[in-house]
Amino acid sequence: MELHFDHELTHLKEMLLRMAALAEQSVADALKALVERDDELARKVDMEDVQLDRMEIDVDREGVQLIALRQPKAGDLRFIVVAMKVATELERIGDQAVTIAHRSRELASEPPVKPLVDIPQMAAIVQKMTHDVLDAFVYIKPDLAREVITRDNEVDKLREQVHRDLTELMVKDPSTITRALNLMTVARKLERIGDHATNLAEDVVYLYEARDIRHQTE
Repeated sequence: MELHFDHELTHLKEMLLRMAALAEQSVADALKALVERDDELARKVDMEDVQLDRMEIDVDREGVQLIALRQPKAGDLRFIVVAMKVATELERIGDQAVTIAHRSRELASEPPVKPLVDIPQMAAIVQKMTHDVLDAFVYIKPDLAREVITRDNEVDKLREQVHRDLTELMVKDPSTITRALNLMTVARKLERIGDHATNLAEDVVYLYEARDIRHQTE
């Protein structure tokens, strides 16, 4: 019975890893679509989101069944609970990627409003945050998860800078308003991806240290 339960937990983890890989790919595709003005790639993000939605449902179903049938204790119970929370955060990352992809399609139909500088910088940080927190989850690295949390402030500051720059641009040239607002939305969604990575990092610390560090300043 115990061996069978171990296999079930491994299967749940494998489900999460497949979902994580797709969420990372979705973000990468959305950002590439933005930079390269690639409409076809932007449309691909919508299809990836449908898959992520289904995967989240599958992980939740599996987790509930394991709790109900196996009545896990301590670390195993934490793992299942965290797995379900991780699936939710990954699905939400996919949702942010969809919005970025939709805005990229709108932006691609008009001339660029300004060179993309801060937004790609934000994108690089949040992609690294997401990748690192997933590594922390897979390879039992709560210290890496804690380090991911510290990067969220940098993303917030860049988003504020993008907002200031684009606001100034709209005031100077009202013809840029629609395009500038789309770029603001992209920056806001990147900030949200950073928030989801931070939430994941807190879950990883809880999983491996049995400590809830939400809402703490460390």
